Amino acid sequence: MIIGVSQVRGIGYNFAKAILDFLKIDQNSNIGFLTESQVEQIEKVMKDPSSVSIPSWFLNRRKDIDSGENLHLITSDIEFNVRNDIEREKNTNSWRGFRHTYGLKVRGQRTRTTGRKGGAVGVRKGGKILPPGAVPEGAAAPAEGAAAPAEGAAAPAKGAAAPAKGAAAPAKGAAAPAKGTAVPAKDTKPAAGKPAEKKPTK
Repeated sequence: MIIGVSQVRGIGYNFAKAILDFLKIDQNSNIGFLTESQVEQIEKVMKDPSSVSIPSWFLNRRKDIDSGENLHLITSDIEFNVRNDIEREKNTNSWRGFRHTYGLKVRGQRTRTTGRKGGAVGVRKGGKILPPGAVPEGAAAPAEGAAAPAEGAAAPAKGAAAPAKGAAAPAKGAAAPAKGTAVPAKDTKPAAGKPAEKKPTK
């Protein structure tokens, strides 16, 4: 009996025990043996416990903000009143209302290490680390059988002239000449009208 009464939302174990003690119903009996008058009495006490000798400190909504009375809410009345209380806090722009609006803790708990789920608190992890040789998503894959360029060497420009025979090879890691630019030969003389640069002597 006491387990069955306490299954009602808003009625705890102690409150169910107080109801059965007041109505003088055996707590260890089965619910199926209740008479219709006993069921009505239990419902009446659940809806209005202040009508019997249950003290006011036993109730779950004392000094209601609308009526000012001591009430005890059961079943769907609990969710309805809690929702109205939160909306009232938000409409009055109170601090509790702001905390409810942003989904943060309202009762002064710490937020440094807890309550981090679902909000924008903490550090977000970046993208996935690709394995070596993998092509990132959206990038074009290299042509099949194409030779890989040397490490650190820049690719030659399209249509660039080949270096003259006997010309010194470019330094390792040096950039290739621009498109359409001819590479000067090793023995080329300077242009007319410009004096040749003299090399400093030791």
